[in-house]
Amino acid sequence: MKSKVLFTACLLFGLMFINAGLNKFFNYLPMPDDLSEEALNMFSALMQLGWLMPLIAVAEIVGGLLIIIPQTRALAAVMLTPVMVGILLHHFTLGEGYPIPLIMTAILVWVIVENWQKYLPMIRA
Repeated sequence: MKSKVLFTACLLFGLMFINAGLNKFFNYLPMPDDLSEEALNMFSALMQLGWLMPLIAVAEIVGGLLIIIPQTRALAAVMLTPVMVGILLHHFTLGEGYPIPLIMTAILVWVIVENWQKYLPMIRA
């Protein structure tokens, strides 16, 4: 039962990241009208860099695909942790919606805890 719940959570988590990454390339979702000026300035600065948004998009798409597959979840969690930290910082500093980023962080932490044994060789000297 636990593995089915984890698979479903990872499937939805992965699809959200794949959607977010594809949207960065194809811009099929409109920007919300109620974004604060700080958020608009931040997105404008990120877009001016030119290389950062495609890099984040590729990480989101690849990480989203990998987290769906049980054998590659540990790698996906490592790839998506910096992206998720950025999402959390964005939402907490700009005071935007908290529930979805917190739920997604909980899923990511669950994946990390479930795969803890796979990370031990990296931290043992």
